[in-house]
Amino acid sequence: MVWRLDRLVRSLKDLIDWVTYLENKGVALRSLPGSIDTSPLTGKLLFRLFGALSEFERNLIKERTMTGLSAARARARLGGRPKVLNADKQQLAVQLYEAKKSPVKNL
Repeated sequence: MVWRLDRLVRSLKDLIDWVTYLENKGVALRSLPGSIDTSPLTGKLLFRLFGALSEFERNLIKERTMTGLSAARARARLGGRPKVLNADKQQLAVQLYEAKKSPVKNL
């Protein structure tokens, strides 16, 4: 049993490989929320159909994310977490790490 198909694998090929592996071991796959059961033939068909749709959706999300990041970079927005330590504190942290000392009060 799996909670969601996209939690089991990352691609449709991996998903089909997993199901084939399980079928060769005499095990059917069952997904809880989608009521997918690969033991009957109709279940196998639905399984592959939903797997293809999940992969398509994941690729759309990836494409939209990359487009959004490109647009942000074009507007000179880099994103990410802001730096907490200034250059002096970064250098001190590196020195303490290399010296294997870590007095927190100096930071």
